[in-house]
Amino acid sequence: MKLRNILSAAALCTASVLALSSCSKQQETVAPAEEAISQSVLSKIKDMGLTTQDIKKVDGGYLVEGDILITDENLATKPEYQMLRVGTEEQYRTTNLVSVGSGRTISIQVSVYLPSAYVTATDELIRRYNAQSLLIRFVRVTSGGQIFLSKAPAGSTYLASAGFPSSGNAFNSVKVNSDAIGTANASTYIATILAHEIGHCIGFRHTDYAGRQYSCGGAAVNEGAGTVGAIYIPGTPSGNDPNSWMLACIGSGANRPFNTNDVTALRYVY
Repeated sequence: MKLRNILSAAALCTASVLALSSCSKQQETVAPAEEAISQSVLSKIKDMGLTTQDIKKVDGGYLVEGDILITDENLATKPEYQMLRVGTEEQYRTTNLVSVGSGRTISIQVSVYLPSAYVTATDELIRRYNAQSLLIRFVRVTSGGQIFLSKAPAGSTYLASAGFPSSGNAFNSVKVNSDAIGTANASTYIATILAHEIGHCIGFRHTDYAGRQYSCGGAAVNEGAGTVGAIYIPGTPSGNDPNSWMLACIGSGANRPFNTNDVTALRYVY
């Protein structure tokens, strides 16, 4: 997820990494010259069904769609092809999900280097998910968390980033740019950002992945479902969904608790 309307060319144009905001009208710091990304990597990411527009090389892999981390392991994986519906603003999940069986609890740990507001926000995101009586539940721990929320590197041009599940497990890391997000509105705005990233960790794509201009502005970009999967979740709308927690971009200070369609998607998948 990113903040709506980026000011500089260095800023990310999309995604769940809520790229630095232009809503706040603050000029973001220009990052150092970036490492060139090979055509082979670009081709593999396109094959996954992810846009290569504004792709960034970051620690651990490549950042796409503003907040999705693609690792070298992801690039090497070739999941079985599935026929997928590629649409506009319906809700979607990836091919890989978390194996929950008859029920599974995922622990979340917040780095001590993040402000206390992020503990408050994490408790709120956990409350939001657990209130839906899903087979997947979350709990906050102080050590050994299966998903670790850590501070993003200095100079990062995104608000937060995460990846998709693998081998039946949730993606294990969320990078949080607390310097850009700040500490205000912990139980609303910050909780929304973190809940969005946890959504990626358990297999959800952006609600508007096929046309992120809906929440981000700019030109439409749709690379298709690809190998990462964009599997339509039955019961979710075929039209615009302006308040979904998995929209690619968000306005500064906004709050997106789960709406009715989000709850349908969560309960269908988990």
